[in-house]
Amino acid sequence: MTTGTGASRQPFAHLGTPNEALYRDVLRTFARARDRFIVHMRPEDVAADLGRPGDAEPVGAALDQLVGWGNLRADPDTGRVTTVADFHRARYLYQLTSAGQAAEEAIAVYEEAIGRRGALQSVALADIAGQLRALAELAAVDSVDLDPAKLHLLLLGLAERFTGLADNAQAFMASLRRVIDFSDGDVAAFVAYKQRLIDYINRFIADLANRGAEIATLLGRIEGFDVDRLLTVAATREAADAVPDLPDDETANTEYDTTLAATLDGWRNRWRGLRDWFLSADSRHPSQARLLRGAAVSAITQLIDTVATLNERRSGRSDRSADFRALARWFAEAPDDDAAHRLWRAAFGLTPARHLSVTQPTLAAWHDVEPSPTTPWRDAPAVHISPQLRRTGSYERRGKPTRIADHDEQRRLLLAHVERESAQVAEARRRLATGGPVLLSDLGTLDARAFRLFLGLLGDAMSARRPDDTEVKTTTGDGTMEIRLSLVDDGGTVAIDTEDGVLHGQEHLIEIVDLSRPPVFA
Repeated sequence: MTTGTGASRQPFAHLGTPNEALYRDVLRTFARARDRFIVHMRPEDVAADLGRPGDAEPVGAALDQLVGWGNLRADPDTGRVTTVADFHRARYLYQLTSAGQAAEEAIAVYEEAIGRRGALQSVALADIAGQLRALAELAAVDSVDLDPAKLHLLLLGLAERFTGLADNAQAFMASLRRVIDFSDGDVAAFVAYKQRLIDYINRFIADLANRGAEIATLLGRIEGFDVDRLLTVAATREAADAVPDLPDDETANTEYDTTLAATLDGWRNRWRGLRDWFLSADSRHPSQARLLRGAAVSAITQLIDTVATLNERRSGRSDRSADFRALARWFAEAPDDDAAHRLWRAAFGLTPARHLSVTQPTLAAWHDVEPSPTTPWRDAPAVHISPQLRRTGSYERRGKPTRIADHDEQRRLLLAHVERESAQVAEARRRLATGGPVLLSDLGTLDARAFRLFLGLLGDAMSARRPDDTEVKTTTGDGTMEIRLSLVDDGGTVAIDTEDGVLHGQEHLIEIVDLSRPPVFA
């Protein structure tokens, strides 16, 4: 009895089941056997092909389940029957059903599309231009001398090459977007890959600009020879191959005319796609090639911005997303709710409402009762509001305006404070100015002011240094100081004593120049 041919077929039912891996291996075995022109397989053959000769029982159960879903068909295996007992023992030969074969082809197409990285095919542009040149020469021939076979093969090759170019470009831009989005995974690999990727895109942009102009010219030249005539010749040959012409059969003629119209419509649609890819209708409807060039240029900009962001993170700087991730981690690690509340107030600065002034009686009542945060409002001590606020809506008392305060003394104090800070900063710059290259370990002990200035200089230098650089030269944002930093090979780790503690780091050769002081000439 033949099984697996019921009306209710579910060839995709094995996906998502606990034994999905086994089912997929079994079906791939049948697909590979079909490529070898093997139609039927026995359970032991399947187990051997899977490398599991001792697991005939689970493989047999999987085969029976796939038969029930309609992926496989089971036919009685009478080739090995030698006795009556063998005849009554259930033995089957298995093969893929049409539904199972269609499901395997669909899954293969899906997996190929998901895993495709795509490419920007500069070679395809050259091939398309060469095929269009040959087509232009063929289009100049009269219809009587036109070779339908040569024209048809040329159009088939052109359509195949153009489809590959468009599909690969779309897949590449999608994969490039994923590369940029998931650049946090391996930062060092992404930074190293960035320059090769940018060179690759730049090369394609240049080829697309040059070849695109040539292809656009060739398309216009071909359309001058009545391109619809060429497409009709190709469609006629293709339709004749699909539906043989039977002039004595009216039904066959009707089917031929329908096939010819559908085939010609398909070729016109392909030609329109090719034309729209390289020729712009107007300024509001640019060609796909121009849109692809714009997307590629934008991708280069995004790559450069992403690398700059990664370099800032690696140099110790932070961004808002990193800050929020760190804050979320602190919340998750908070030992209790009270600590989480304190962290919330410290992070977001949320305080009680300030439009009400709490009076001394209220503060005294709160001090005596000390209600917990879970105390309902109706059970908590009341807030005593001044009657002045209830009558007038304001705490201000009406009357003559207050006297203008004299702030001369505060200005003198502020000026003195600014001068003192300026002197301290100048002294710190003088202290840090090395007068030439010196080792970090020779800087000596730094006071608090000089140390803070030194940290700022180091931060500017480290953020300006690229990942593979060993030397860097930069100036501060206000242009008052310049720092030159060079890594010392095998210099080890050094310690710099400061009033705030000890700073440890790799040994460098450093030179700090105070640009605010006039140069001294010998």
